[in-house]
Amino acid sequence: MNQIDLAFSPALQQAELIRQRQVSPLELVELYLERIQRLDPQLGSYFTVMAESALADAKAKTEMLSGGGVSPGGGTPPLPPFFGVPISIKDLNPVAGVACTYGNPALLNQIAEYDDGTVTRIRSAGFVLLGKTATSELGSFPYTEPTGFPSARNPWNLEYTPGGSSGGAAAALAAGLCAIAQGSDGGGSIRGPAACCGLVGIKPSRGRVSQAPAGDRLSGIATNGPIARNVADAAALLDVMSGYVTGDPYWLPDPKPSFLTASKEKVGALRIAFSTSIPPLGKADAVCQQAVMQTVKLLEELGHTVEEQCPDFSGLVEPFQVVWQSSVAASGIPAEVLQSVNRFLLARTGSAGEYLRAVFQMQMVSRQIVAFFDTVDVLVLPVYLHSPIRVGEWANLSAEETFQRIIHWIAPCPAANATGLPAIAIPVGFDDNGLPMSVQLIGKPAAEATLISLAAQLEAAQPGISHPPAFAT
Repeated sequence: MNQIDLAFSPALQQAELIRQRQVSPLELVELYLERIQRLDPQLGSYFTVMAESALADAKAKTEMLSGGGVSPGGGTPPLPPFFGVPISIKDLNPVAGVACTYGNPALLNQIAEYDDGTVTRIRSAGFVLLGKTATSELGSFPYTEPTGFPSARNPWNLEYTPGGSSGGAAAALAAGLCAIAQGSDGGGSIRGPAACCGLVGIKPSRGRVSQAPAGDRLSGIATNGPIARNVADAAALLDVMSGYVTGDPYWLPDPKPSFLTASKEKVGALRIAFSTSIPPLGKADAVCQQAVMQTVKLLEELGHTVEEQCPDFSGLVEPFQVVWQSSVAASGIPAEVLQSVNRFLLARTGSAGEYLRAVFQMQMVSRQIVAFFDTVDVLVLPVYLHSPIRVGEWANLSAEETFQRIIHWIAPCPAANATGLPAIAIPVGFDDNGLPMSVQLIGKPAAEATLISLAAQLEAAQPGISHPPAFAT
């Protein structure tokens, strides 16, 4: 296998190559560090490259294998599932001993004293941490252009955004600068970047992934999740991330069987709804409509029952904004060091009473949306209402104008966050500009397994859409 093929091979395949002693963890880490050094100055996908610690970890793991301390088949002691596979961590998640900037240069010297709980699980699965990927400031925006850092760019076309707030994670993965990526999603921040970059991104159900050791700040709308090259990798990383930690305010039982198993299981005929518009915020552009409609056609060919219908999201718009913008105030970062849109959101933040009323309203509307799934298994929607914007496209707009454009662009995403329903973004082809097209599948409560099985079925039916971007090869 040549170096480009190896860099773009799925994480599960890399883990198997390591088990079979066909490649070492050190070789993989050196490969990705070389690619980061060569390509990331144009891409802006990493804030911090953990080269020294990644090489040390990879060397130790390679010595374990060469020393005969483990058996190729995972004997005694068994290898963890992703032993030696390189992964990136979003810079909203603390990694002990490494700067955690939250996309704000005033925090460049803020060194984390602990590992985020998701990072702990990722380490336990045997991954090697390559570095911290770029995020929009405080994770607030669906593009990744924080002041004081290079703008993250889309490897399919460097003039366009990779999305946000997990834009660096998606850009790095799509460009072959890691094998798989951790992201987080409070309003589409996994699904949007996955869509912009032609990847698979899962926003798990509420309670599936712990927020330990910290608590939940936003009434359950945000969660960590996987970004991957294919459905099986995303499912396997979700298996790693999932699980209750003592004191979690809400949780789900571990999946039985695993999500990876679900990616290999045949799915029966499902009742599927779809829509290309999100009242009252509007209709998707022609490219996003095309992605949905070609997916609908394929679902019908695969034997599913498909009908155009959509729950009413209109009652979510205002309360979701109140909850979402409160994260800026919760950060405790002074207004004078924030970007203009975050300063605008901070100024809009109301009282505790207004926040609680918004949470109450959001939960009431969420009940109605979840009830829609009593008679529907899956809802197919666009990920965003229009194609990716160019880097800097909104830079000269006022903060209020930018905020309104954000609300419109991400309109299909927040419902899954407000309700806690699972959702998965999957690539479905490319538009005339060579940018990826994508759709999202939203499922019943705690029904990630169904979404994963369906996504894997769609993936298998479209084998020709998977290839690396020219920039990265």
